[in-house]
Amino acid sequence: MTNRSTTGAYSRRRPAALLLAAALAAPLLTGCGSTPAAPTELRVSAPATRPPVDPAQVAATATATNAFGLDLLHALTAAPDSAGRNLVLSPSGLAAVLAMLLPGARGATADELAKALHTDLTPQQYALATGALDRPVPATDRLTLRQTDDLWTQQGLAVSPDYLATLAAAFDTGVHPADFTKDPEGARKAINAAVEKATEGRIKDLFASHQITGDTRLVLTDALYLKAKWASAFKPAHTADRPFHKLDGSTPSVSTMGQTGTFRYAEGSGGIVGEPWQAVELPYADGGLAMDLIVPAQGGFAAFTKGLDQPQLDRILGGLGERPVDLELPRFHFDTSNELTPALRSLGVRSAFDKADLGGIAKEPLAVSTVVQKATIEVDEDGTVAAAGSGVGIAGAAAPAAHQPVQLHIDRPFLFLIRDTAGGRPLFLGQVTDPQAR
Repeated sequence: MTNRSTTGAYSRRRPAALLLAAALAAPLLTGCGSTPAAPTELRVSAPATRPPVDPAQVAATATATNAFGLDLLHALTAAPDSAGRNLVLSPSGLAAVLAMLLPGARGATADELAKALHTDLTPQQYALATGALDRPVPATDRLTLRQTDDLWTQQGLAVSPDYLATLAAAFDTGVHPADFTKDPEGARKAINAAVEKATEGRIKDLFASHQITGDTRLVLTDALYLKAKWASAFKPAHTADRPFHKLDGSTPSVSTMGQTGTFRYAEGSGGIVGEPWQAVELPYADGGLAMDLIVPAQGGFAAFTKGLDQPQLDRILGGLGERPVDLELPRFHFDTSNELTPALRSLGVRSAFDKADLGGIAKEPLAVSTVVQKATIEVDEDGTVAAAGSGVGIAGAAAPAAHQPVQLHIDRPFLFLIRDTAGGRPLFLGQVTDPQAR
């Protein structure tokens, strides 16, 4: 399993490269129903250093990933029974697995993926830029950020060496031979176990039993884990039960943290999505990461969220400026699990699931069979722990300074974004409509 962490890009790169033929011939993953054996990981030759990437392409890819995340948020909350639920997703994680898929796509399949990802870069450029977004930041006792990318492939499948070389250069992708044909359940358990380990046990059973079958030929996975303390922690003595106004009109008491301090803050009405809003940015200690909270006015959450797009989000974040803030924020902890095929279809990605052209991966006819993501987030007085597992299964066939603090008591549904404030990479995005729901 390959780890791209804040200790540096490709911090566990192994110098020795093994031949692909040996990788795919190795026996692995037997014993359906038993505890999966430790997966064999093999390496594909890659440059000793990452190929140079144009900084403008990296910045454009960060912006594109933000736009892709908002598209997913809208798609996943479009149905009336979904609009009011808590939701956390990882735009960065899903973009990574699709960036691993894109270099193997051809024709309409590649065009649809690129359009959904908001990129006009070549597949190789997009993969390299996506990999480069994982900028090296030293890990500390207050910040851990890891991202892991892996390829699981059927023994005997002749995977294109050029495709593997692209993944190695962009992501230092680990290659795991598996026998989906004879033991799909054993392969599924091994894949899920690897993602669970990479996320410190936070993401379990990424793939359900029906999503990995004897027809599966390849699986791409991304695992993202974040544990970060606030730069300014909330004092537990200031936490108290306070009312929270839910979308259904009920007002339960929820455990709410509080502090007054100087934060980057903005507010507006009318011009952006036509609804009043407030926004505040809470920095994490070390590493240039932060959580942005965007709070529409009471009664305006649905309209605000539906109208929010990437340029408007950029204007909100660009308007943040330091200001004293009397802040109250509910504690929350919940998980989200999504089969993303319907959402991606709604964004125009169709041929990948139907008449796919994945000829850049292998000569055998292939099609995407499933796209999944599980994510979790926990926010308390100390900081945030968040994790996400993303997978693709491939089968055959600024405000002015003020003397008094502005008041932002978050007692109603709100949006959140965890991002790299230097590179712009959106790690997690979601909405909180019920802080008590799990």
